[in-house]
Amino acid sequence: MQIGVDAIASWAAARPEVTEDFARDAQAHSKFWRAGGDMLGALPAKPKRNPEQARAAETILRTGRETREAFLREHAKHVYSALTDRHKKFVRAEPLVYEAANLVPGLTPTRDQVAAQAECLQSEKDGIEVDQGIFFAHVMAHEKAGAHLCHAMLLPKPESLAHLPELAAKGAIDFGTAAIERRGKASLVTLKNPRYLNAEDESTLANVETAVDLAILDPLTQIALLRGDTVENPKYAGQHVFCTGINLTHLYRGKISYLWYVTREMGFVNKFYRGLARPDADPDEMAGGTIEKPWVAGVEAFAIGGGCQYLLTMDYVVAAADAYMTLPARKEGIIPGAANMRMPRFTGDRIARQAIMSGRRLDCDTPEGRMICDEIVPPGGMDAALDRVAADLVDSGVVSAASNRRAFRVAEEPLDMFRRYMAVYAREQAYCHFSPALISNLERHWNAQERKI
Repeated sequence: MQIGVDAIASWAAARPEVTEDFARDAQAHSKFWRAGGDMLGALPAKPKRNPEQARAAETILRTGRETREAFLREHAKHVYSALTDRHKKFVRAEPLVYEAANLVPGLTPTRDQVAAQAECLQSEKDGIEVDQGIFFAHVMAHEKAGAHLCHAMLLPKPESLAHLPELAAKGAIDFGTAAIERRGKASLVTLKNPRYLNAEDESTLANVETAVDLAILDPLTQIALLRGDTVENPKYAGQHVFCTGINLTHLYRGKISYLWYVTREMGFVNKFYRGLARPDADPDEMAGGTIEKPWVAGVEAFAIGGGCQYLLTMDYVVAAADAYMTLPARKEGIIPGAANMRMPRFTGDRIARQAIMSGRRLDCDTPEGRMICDEIVPPGGMDAALDRVAADLVDSGVVSAASNRRAFRVAEEPLDMFRRYMAVYAREQAYCHFSPALISNLERHWNAQERKI
């Protein structure tokens, strides 16, 4: 089936108007978006398009995004209210955005559509998941809906609650790419992706969040520890490394979904910082409705990208003297989570911009590194250091830990500030994730085309 330029122009010119009538607008826009989706599907796959077909696809995608922005600007609150039974039920980000595709067909891609694109290299995708970013941006921009979604993402996962009896009986659970174990009065969460230097990817996301939930929920511990496992890479074989951030090989190969970013940032990374929410209490700092423990990180070798972002949520950071931190987002072409909001509180604006925009490396055992790291220990001394820090914190009493954490947050990053940040992050990260610049950056700085999964 051939799609003519005139047909696409006629379709684009017939975009529906946005009114105050949600039902009528949903019906009209759904028909429009599905027609655009049919035209896009009639084109050859992205790598096989000629210049005219590439321009046609660009027109379809751009027009669809413009009309989704307009529709959601008026109706995001109605969509979210319908999906959550007027805010009576909590729905996590992933099912929420796919239920939106059922409620208003064409508003966001379906699971099948995203699954089909997942088989492509990142450079060969049309970026239909950008529509998910537009959806989340407008939900988060709405004060009531955004706060409710933040609450949903801070609740313990049902899977985590199901594992509590096992943790109580065994004192340890290995989930494959993450593990939790009880060490005295501390819960130790270990990051485990040894082939990729403990990188973050789709295989780690759910397991790390489950381990984090359990660390906070365990009634027999008072603090939580975070550390990277030993790895396989010949350069570091048998050594602990903290985390090398997002798995760039998987990113280049199209194996990281857009939803990964939203689920990660609003899920376990935010749980490091805010603890767990209760279903019957607002997690806003002024309401005090959270379950919290102080977090201590042990940094060995490096904390790159996402690993460095973790440190900005910790209450105490112990680092080996030869370890370093980087936020190489510029070389990757993405936004480094919430680091743009959090890092300036530690280092000041200039150093934060140098780290994020120019790739500045911060060695832990330097004046700049000590702005993030609380304590420097000799290489090989992390086990003893973490045991000592944990004992000191427990001995001095952690009863006031949750109170002090909330007091810091309400002054530095209240939940509403995080919501507003995520409204920007959701949209901008979607466009970054599907930008041609991301591919060229990975090929230039990572030699990604030569690396195998």
